[in-house]
Amino acid sequence: MPLRGTLRLSIVLLSLVVFSGLTTHPAQADEPKPKPENTITIQPEPVSPPKFERPPKFWIADITDRSGNPQPLLVMKERGGVFLDKQPTAIVKDALEQSLKAANLLAADAASADLVLRVYLFHFGLASGSALDFFGKVEFSTMVKSPKTGESLEVKAVGTSIANGAMRKKNMQKNVEENIEAALRDATRNFLRGTQLKEAVATLAKGSDVVPGVAPAPVEPPKPQAR
Repeated sequence: MPLRGTLRLSIVLLSLVVFSGLTTHPAQADEPKPKPENTITIQPEPVSPPKFERPPKFWIADITDRSGNPQPLLVMKERGGVFLDKQPTAIVKDALEQSLKAANLLAADAASADLVLRVYLFHFGLASGSALDFFGKVEFSTMVKSPKTGESLEVKAVGTSIANGAMRKKNMQKNVEENIEAALRDATRNFLRGTQLKEAVATLAKGSDVVPGVAPAPVEPPKPQAR
């Protein structure tokens, strides 16, 4: 009996090991990997900023990813995955720089900038939605700083877009690409054309355009009149 019990226990343990191996391999096989056929390219479209009374020159110092996403290039895991060809931070920087450059508001370097931008990216890609629609979302916050005064103000921007899903993989990737591009364009527009940036530029300009007062000329005492 002890021998039979040991044999049965060995068979049970072996079965568990084999079964666990069979269940883990499919999960590893389903993990998507970037390939040319499942990689999309987001092409930012320049957005025209509003007309400023005294147009400043902007410089984008850096863009930091604050999304907490361990795989920022993976925008969709289902159906073999959909990947970006560039980091979201690089895509957002391209979108802002193209828009500022088109409006002649991009400084040549940090030293010649009137205002320096530090962008913090919180979301880029698809948001949670139904199985029939794609919900694109781009969200970031920007610290607008005046190098002359050291004062800075925060400007927030969010862009969203909704697109229909698709049965074919090729059509699905196209819809995802267009959906994210629309959300990026919406976020860029909300940042550049929103009231927050306009008010921030006006407030920071007041602090950097202080003209020193001119000292009044000394008043000479009246001369005594000759008698």
